[in-house]
Amino acid sequence: MGYGDEQIMNINERTLKYIVKTERVFKELRISCCLAKIEKSSVANIIEEAKRYLEDAKYYFKKREYEVSLASVAYCEGLLDALRMLGLIEFEW
Repeated sequence: MGYGDEQIMNINERTLKYIVKTERVFKELRISCCLAKIEKSSVANIIEEAKRYLEDAKYYFKKREYEVSLASVAYCEGLLDALRMLGLIEFEW
């Protein structure tokens, strides 16, 4: 196995790890509260957008486009982290 193959395996394994971890978060997360100016439906819309990024990550992973898959799942995690930092959802990585 050459250097390039080893690098691809690393991104492959890393991407799959992120996808599995993020799928678990979607199963466990709870919308904790909503501020007066932020409606629950707005939080739900952002969660749905994050789910679409996760689905993109899985799609590109199957196509062996690991860089795109990793970027997609990372964006998904960023949306979830932002909601959590705002205190709008609860979950643990």
